Amino acid sequence: MIRLLAGRAVQIAVTLALLSLAMFLLIGLMPGDPIDLALAGDPRLTAEDAARLRALHGLDQPLLTRYLAWAAALLRGEFGYSRLFAQPVAQIIGPALLSTLVLLGAAIAVSAVLGLSLGALAAMRPRLAPLADAIAILGQSAPSFWLGILLIIVFAVTLGWLPAGGSAEAGGWEALRFLLLPVATLAMANLAAYARHSAAELTNVLRAPWITAARARGVGEMRLLLRHAAPNAAVPVLQVAALDAGSLVGGALITETLFARPGMGKLIYDAVMGNDTNLALVALLLVALVTMLATLAADLGQRALDPRLA
Repeated sequence: MIRLLAGRAVQIAVTLALLSLAMFLLIGLMPGDPIDLALAGDPRLTAEDAARLRALHGLDQPLLTRYLAWAAALLRGEFGYSRLFAQPVAQIIGPALLSTLVLLGAAIAVSAVLGLSLGALAAMRPRLAPLADAIAILGQSAPSFWLGILLIIVFAVTLGWLPAGGSAEAGGWEALRFLLLPVATLAMANLAAYARHSAAELTNVLRAPWITAARARGVGEMRLLLRHAAPNAAVPVLQVAALDAGSLVGGALITETLFARPGMGKLIYDAVMGNDTNLALVALLLVALVTMLATLAADLGQRALDPRLA
């Protein structure tokens, strides 16, 4: 286990370094910079003022030199200052990351519970398998942005039951109302994978000789499913979760932008559109780190359930 964690830590560090370099170069090569925006917003600034500001912020240096200086500051815990929000980047990232983690956690819980339930239903009651497959295919084929718009039209515009977007200022039921539509949108897209893979694995496990022997000893179907079949079928499902970690985080970013939810997705969108380099780079790196940590957590869960993988 220690060797696995050490190897993954090295992989994560190398991936983040290469990813940060690629993102810094791509953003640095975009036309315009904050000084150009300042010139456009204040015609009183002269070319000499622009040159002095570029020298002050290091924008007159080569891209690679600027990247090394930025990376060194990042390793020291200095995330810089957001030009768009006029605040330190660390103060902006914290609430947005918490909002995204809440959305991800709720969506994973809902999609896992519903997906595994559909899979178990299809495995235990083969006559109902077409219904479970239909629900899974519907969730897999519907794009998250289209599904989100549909849910907004039905439940927010037509019925008026739920808010169309944003977030609640207080907690409790009001916060839950703002969370329901984004969670439903994100969970529906991932429900299909859990349902189809759990159904296939449970069907294979329930046909195993030791399951037949347990039935012969009088073990009930529910106990057979929960204590004998489900743990053995969970390892491949966790593999799916590990592979889908990137798409889940990406779907969360799209969902947040669609519902104007103040999370990492909307923050990255605003930072890129507002040419806020510091905020965009740190937010993108943090999203990449969350994705890799989610994959690592799924791998550790597989090894905990199946010691042969350790």
